[in-house]
Amino acid sequence: MSYEHIKIPASGTKITIENDKLVVPENPILGFVEGDGIGGDITRASMRVWNAAVEKAYGGKRKVHWAELYLGEKAAGIYDGNYFPAETLEAVQDLIVSVKGPLTTPVGGGFRSLNVSLRQDLDLYACVRPVDYFDGVPSPMKNPEDVHAIIFRENTEDVYAGIEYESGTPENEKLAKFLREEMGAEFFEGAGLGIKPISAFGSKRLVRKAIQYAIDHNHDSVTLVHKGNIQKFTEGAFRKWGYEVAAEEFGEQTISEAELWDKFDGKRPEGKIVIKDRIADIMFQLMQLRPAEFSVIATTNLNGDYLSDALAAEVGGMGIAPGANMADHIAVFEATHGTAPKYADLDKVNPSSLMFSGSMMFEYIGWTEVTELIAKAFGKTIQQKIVTYDFARQMEGATEVSTSAFADALIANM
Repeated sequence: MSYEHIKIPASGTKITIENDKLVVPENPILGFVEGDGIGGDITRASMRVWNAAVEKAYGGKRKVHWAELYLGEKAAGIYDGNYFPAETLEAVQDLIVSVKGPLTTPVGGGFRSLNVSLRQDLDLYACVRPVDYFDGVPSPMKNPEDVHAIIFRENTEDVYAGIEYESGTPENEKLAKFLREEMGAEFFEGAGLGIKPISAFGSKRLVRKAIQYAIDHNHDSVTLVHKGNIQKFTEGAFRKWGYEVAAEEFGEQTISEAELWDKFDGKRPEGKIVIKDRIADIMFQLMQLRPAEFSVIATTNLNGDYLSDALAAEVGGMGIAPGANMADHIAVFEATHGTAPKYADLDKVNPSSLMFSGSMMFEYIGWTEVTELIAKAFGKTIQQKIVTYDFARQMEGATEVSTSAFADALIANM
């Protein structure tokens, strides 16, 4: 496949899919998008850490060949104002595994969110957000070490479907008339209107991915988080469909929470994953008071947006929160924070969100030694209190360093 501006390294080999599994060569080509704002600083720092960890882990036997892809402001400068070039989409599909920095998402008018466009156009239906605590990281929690969870957030439906109509527009008035006259709905005049689609197909594939992850990584539970007590036919349906896919496709590996108590007096049988559910607002409280009770979480889009950011705050904040957007095989790993343009090119911010997203990427392709090296180096560096400004202002006796110097410390601690 040829591209206008993207250069695929001739020395690397593309990842492929065989028998529904990734086939990863010793010299894979991985895509990266630098991102906007602070994207340049954190990408350069993270890439140095990733490359050093690969070298340390495999002693030159394995090497990543990076292909730069373009989205956002950098793409606009290369593709005559096009922030979302079609060839980047094609390259992400072709390379299968990529990582990207933060992209500009304007509030209100302007171009459609690039992040949402990427997820929808590639059907990256699962937003995956692990939440783990490293000893020494500033936290508002009394026992942050109890927080160890991974959130699977549905990524294509709910509010991300983008079905809404501005107050005063002909489309809004047409829908409002239909809802009032044909469906008997009551709401204030001039209301903005939005539709929240949640399907059996979208819900089941998300929960299926969460349960399979729990099986593959020896987790003890999957919790379905919803607001089904109020939104019975959308959020409540998500809960129902989640239990259905567990019973129908994973009956040998799972039991419901009701079965746990009815048949086993609350004691989980060895090898079984407990499927349970919690109302969304209660879940926020439980993740502060009893976080150790929850492991894998599967939830709808908006609930997952709130919950993943709230849990990130419990273990150090968005600056170190990793994430990925996944289809069945194609995966784009990304920094979970914004572009912070006022800090662009200042070599100041914490690169750890992107760095850990890349660490997730290496776990995804089976290079777990790289993931482990990065985690150990980060923990050691935090214990030494060598940190960027965001942590330095919260830690007594810390040594504040730049983005690039933080990367230096991580590499030295491998």
